[in-house]
This record gives sequence, structure tokens and C-alpha cells, in this order.
Amino acid sequence: MQISARNALKGTVKSIEVGAVNTEVVLEIGAGVEVTSIITKASAETLGLSVGKQAYAVIKASDVIVAID
Repeated sequence: MQISARNALKGTVKSIEVGAVNTEVVLEIGAGVEVTSIITKASAETLGLSVGKQAYAVIKASDVIVAID
């Protein structure tokens, strides 16, 4: 895989919730660390996603904001 986005986090599909139009995909990228994404149902089917399969969370943003309490 080659991609221009700088933030690609490899993980394992933890859960998939299929809706009428969209699908919620939860990736575990580390012990107890999860990233949730909403993608189209068609995209999830094209990718052949299933629980336990490895996938990447690719984050493309022009700004990343850091905050503290």
C-alpha cells in the first residue's frame, strides 16, 4: 500500500455495525486503544472487512489540535 496521508494506524477490526447506508468500523490499534470510523456500506463490502482482519485507519487532516485539562 502506498498512500500520501502521513497518519496510517495499523490495527485489527474489533467490531462492525452495518446500517442501511453506512457501516461503523472499530479498529483496535493498541492494547485498549480504539479508532472508530463511519464508512459507506459499499466501501466496507468492497474492502471485505471482517472481525479479526487487519486494516488501517488513515487520518487525513490539515490541522491537529493539542489540548490539556
